[in-house]
Amino acid sequence: MTTGIIIGAVVVVLVALAAVVTTRQGGTRRLRRRFGPEYERAVARHDGDNEAAHRELRERVDRYGGLNPTPLSRGQAEEYRVAWAALQERFVDSPIEAVRDASRLLDRLAHDRGFPEHASGEQIDALSVHHPRRLQAYRDLRAVSDPGSDGDRAPAGTEELRARLLGARALFDDLVAEDEKSLSTAREGGAGGRDPGRDDSHRFRMPSRSSR
Repeated sequence: MTTGIIIGAVVVVLVALAAVVTTRQGGTRRLRRRFGPEYERAVARHDGDNEAAHRELRERVDRYGGLNPTPLSRGQAEEYRVAWAALQERFVDSPIEAVRDASRLLDRLAHDRGFPEHASGEQIDALSVHHPRRLQAYRDLRAVSDPGSDGDRAPAGTEELRARLLGARALFDDLVAEDEKSLSTAREGGAGGRDPGRDDSHRFRMPSRSSR
């Protein structure tokens, strides 16, 4: 075998290896973009094993990526908004109960939109494919009813409960949107929508010390 043939074979192998590395890097970038903080959470759950995390996330996409959320009717959307406003009002006197109610309301809302029920054990995975950047707030909310679930801890006090309820509002707004057009309007802060950057903290009147 001549030197030229050997060099050519080595070059072919190196090119093939480079193609494999590039493909893997591209897949990693796509998963990072799609899942955001969920990507890092998956890697941490697999003790830094990127390949295992990639397999899990790709399986989620394969299983739930084709899910087409069912639009809510205007009447349903309004009922959910009224229910959320009511539990926010209840937060003043019963913060834990209000947060638990919010968790149950989001569970029912997700199911009405076509996602699996919480009891199925599949809801979080399905939501992670479609709403990955909103999911941690939902986990935080659910940990109030189920302390320690999925590695999350129970809240320390009223202020943290309030923060969890405010954090979950973004997922609620996304899920309650009637269709993609209204969802876009809500995200842009247009008419009828909520500006995601707006501080809603004034809607939570914290009880005075004398009333606790």
